[in-house]
Amino acid sequence: MADKDMTQGRIIPNMLAFSAPIIIGSIFQMTYNAVDSIIVGRYIGTAAASAVGSATPVMNVAIFFISGICLGASVLMGEFFGAKDHKMLKREISTTLISGIVFSLIVTLLCFFAVGPMLELLKVRPEIINDSSAYLKIVFAGLIFTFLYNFFSNTLRSIGNSTVPLYFLILSSVLNIALDYIFVAVLTMGVTGVAWATVISQAVSSVLCIIYIYAKVPLISLKADEFHVDASLLKKTFSYSWVTAAQQASVYFARMLVQSAVNPLSIASVAVYNACARIDDFTISPFGSIASALTVFAAQNHGAGKTDRIRRGFICNLAMEIIYWLILLAPILIFSHDLVRLFLPEEGEEVISLGAHYLKLMVFAYPITGITNTLQGYFRGMGMMKVTLISTLIQATLRGIAAHLLAPLFDITAIAYACYIGWTAMLIYEVIVFIKGYNKYLKPQ
Repeated sequence: MADKDMTQGRIIPNMLAFSAPIIIGSIFQMTYNAVDSIIVGRYIGTAAASAVGSATPVMNVAIFFISGICLGASVLMGEFFGAKDHKMLKREISTTLISGIVFSLIVTLLCFFAVGPMLELLKVRPEIINDSSAYLKIVFAGLIFTFLYNFFSNTLRSIGNSTVPLYFLILSSVLNIALDYIFVAVLTMGVTGVAWATVISQAVSSVLCIIYIYAKVPLISLKADEFHVDASLLKKTFSYSWVTAAQQASVYFARMLVQSAVNPLSIASVAVYNACARIDDFTISPFGSIASALTVFAAQNHGAGKTDRIRRGFICNLAMEIIYWLILLAPILIFSHDLVRLFLPEEGEEVISLGAHYLKLMVFAYPITGITNTLQGYFRGMGMMKVTLISTLIQATLRGIAAHLLAPLFDITAIAYACYIGWTAMLIYEVIVFIKGYNKYLKPQ
């Protein structure tokens, strides 16, 4: 699979070709997570499954930071690739690779020894804390592979290749499911089996990704004398990466805030929200995947100094987001009851109707998230990382506060209202920043 130069050629076909594998990958990842949960729940029992669930927030924070680092660095790589400065591209790859490995090892050590206090801080129940701790220690031991996989996948995407990372994601997911079954169902290893399945699948994917790059993509494969850290690039990479890492973590923080507002409601309401949240994940995920194409597109064209092309790419990406929403609109309005019933087959019509009403409210909020995703994709591609962090924090904070204030009054319908409030505030802030920067970055000369 060759790299894709987005500084030339037709814009929409370029963006579609780039975003389609990412959309497929995100849907595949969510399907894998569902299958993985089924295996864990069926073969290791409720207590052990709860231990894995309790460990997940701690694990996700570390993973989000690592993926944020890789995402931030990939923007710089995209700029160098667009500018045809292959020497600086390799220097950025080397700097991020070496510093990222060191950072991952430090995080591994810190997390490994802080597992106990972190789980106690989260008030994990005493009867499952040992299983949660054992699971996390194994996963943290394999964080280096998580970094390598994310790093090389983002490096490939920065040069326009989103297809090969999809192949390795599918490979990793299928291998993880297979190992889950072998370790948990056959060898009865319990939660440690789940952890080892995750680490081994990531390790195999990382190694194969490295082999592929050295065999097929000489542009980003480093020779022995090219491994060194550029101090000036390290500083710039850090300024990009810490913001994207914090932004990734704040997205997860927002989910935790909303979930904490839902948990005190009735058992039926919690079940309905969790089911609708899964449906939301499937429907909303492509908005982010479409926007990721704009990130790479803007980064490459920013490096090439093609302002007019960035402006046209922004408009095209925005149109793609709206068209995707229009495709979703009728099916969700017509089949909302059936969608909820897929996840809650045993519930009565009253509960199903509650979930259907929630989905019908949410579908009219999707255009807001589509537009904000396009704006965030643009800001990331232009290197304006702090804007994405601030806007996400605004959305997370207001959405969380609104959910807590409104949930006692409107049940889970309040969560939809909270999304409107958070996403609208985010959109207003991003539009203001976009308009202020238009003359500087996009106005025709």
